[in-house]
Amino acid sequence: MTKDLTVGSPLRLIVSFTLPTLVGLVFQQMYNMVDTMIVGKLLGAKALAAVGATGSISFLIIGFCLGVCSGFAIPVARQMGAGEHSLMRRYVANGAYLSAVVAAVMTAATGLACGAILTAMDTPADIYADSYRYIFIIFMGIPATFLYNLLAGVIRSVGDSRTPVVFLALSSVLNIVLDVTLILWGNMGVAGAAVATVVSQALSGLGCLLTVRRRFPILRLSREERRPDRKLCLDLCVMGLPMGLQYSVTAVGSIILQSAVNGLGSLYVAAVAAGSKLTNLLAAPMDAMGGTMATYCGQNVGAGKLDRLGQGIRAATLVGLGWSLLAFGAMALFAPDCARWFIDSQGEEAALLVPLVSRYAVTATVFFFPLALIYVTRFSIQGMGYSLFAVLAGVMEMIVRTAMGWLLVPALGFGAVCYASPAAWIGADLFLIPACVWCIRRLRRHQVQYRRSQQFMAREPVHIHRRPGRWYADPVQLHRHRAAHDGENAPRHPHRRIA
Repeated sequence: MTKDLTVGSPLRLIVSFTLPTLVGLVFQQMYNMVDTMIVGKLLGAKALAAVGATGSISFLIIGFCLGVCSGFAIPVARQMGAGEHSLMRRYVANGAYLSAVVAAVMTAATGLACGAILTAMDTPADIYADSYRYIFIIFMGIPATFLYNLLAGVIRSVGDSRTPVVFLALSSVLNIVLDVTLILWGNMGVAGAAVATVVSQALSGLGCLLTVRRRFPILRLSREERRPDRKLCLDLCVMGLPMGLQYSVTAVGSIILQSAVNGLGSLYVAAVAAGSKLTNLLAAPMDAMGGTMATYCGQNVGAGKLDRLGQGIRAATLVGLGWSLLAFGAMALFAPDCARWFIDSQGEEAALLVPLVSRYAVTATVFFFPLALIYVTRFSIQGMGYSLFAVLAGVMEMIVRTAMGWLLVPALGFGAVCYASPAAWIGADLFLIPACVWCIRRLRRHQVQYRRSQQFMAREPVHIHRRPGRWYADPVQLHRHRAAHDGENAPRHPHRRIA
């Protein structure tokens, strides 16, 4: 049930590992899109706008949850690559404890604040009530979001990208059934779509939990491994919180942009909601490849096989380029037909919405290759252990979207909305690509220094403290070795770090 990504062709491994994850993401995007389609078809454009107006808030909060879970899974992947299975299980246990605490705090905080956030975003009055009902229920489902995504991340970290897909597929089918049942027959309106999402997410998380207990002996915890460990919790926070903040920082710019779109009216809100669902579906392969790169880089850093990092990144970039061209071709030919999935094909609303949705989707796919580069480089950097750079890239995206929302959307209208995300993607790439190169070079320097220290101290054993990406020697013993070797030239300060 596990897979080693440190041996074999990087391209073949990345593609084979990405495909099951891609299937799961496609199911996830499909049921999110079906939510929007059912709401638009059965409840009308205003209900569609109500759901769409919450998209940036959902990205802010749920994106933080996803980022934290992804970050908690990276130490698991590293210890898997290093063969430290007991330490890996201790990281899993402590990640579960932290997730429970963060989920409880976020559920309480967002439930109290969602009304104020909608008001601050200038949500149109005619859709405010429906927007509030929808997003409040989604926020109450945050524990279910943590449950599934943490377990799915752990399972992928040990090399199995198929099991989470099975439960996500079942969850997607259940979500669609519940959508129709609660909206059409239960008369719950947009609240029915939110309830369907939360219930299906919770069931997929429970399915992953039962599977881990039964089919993954490598993840079965002993009593000793279940104990909370302050140091491991700190390591997990160092990895998880920056990744969560990266999503949230990016979402701040999206909220400001959404506020500007709200000022254009509910028609444009509905157009952006439908166009975003289309582009998110088309971006699913790149998202899946990003998750693969985090696991790939984490395992190879843990195994010390740094030469494979560049090979994997180049292979993933080529795959991203190919998919970007296919996505643009599909939207250039079929964007109007896809836009009609979300709205009634008859009437004045369709005549106004179809051109707007098509324009948004085509413009986004023109710039899909910069988006592919973001997924490849950002997740690779996170897998290498430099999560802070992901936050800084999110800051770049936030700045660009904020500038577009405050300055250009009021002046240029919907055209500026279409180009806001592509501009943010390019801004993030200008930072992420050099940062990725720097991270690989830094890891290589650490490895070289570690090997030199081993050669220097080969005559007498010295305790080496090894952490993912960094190697330390006992400072007192190291000082004695250097004093014996260098005599008067020995360093005065004994606490010098090797790497």
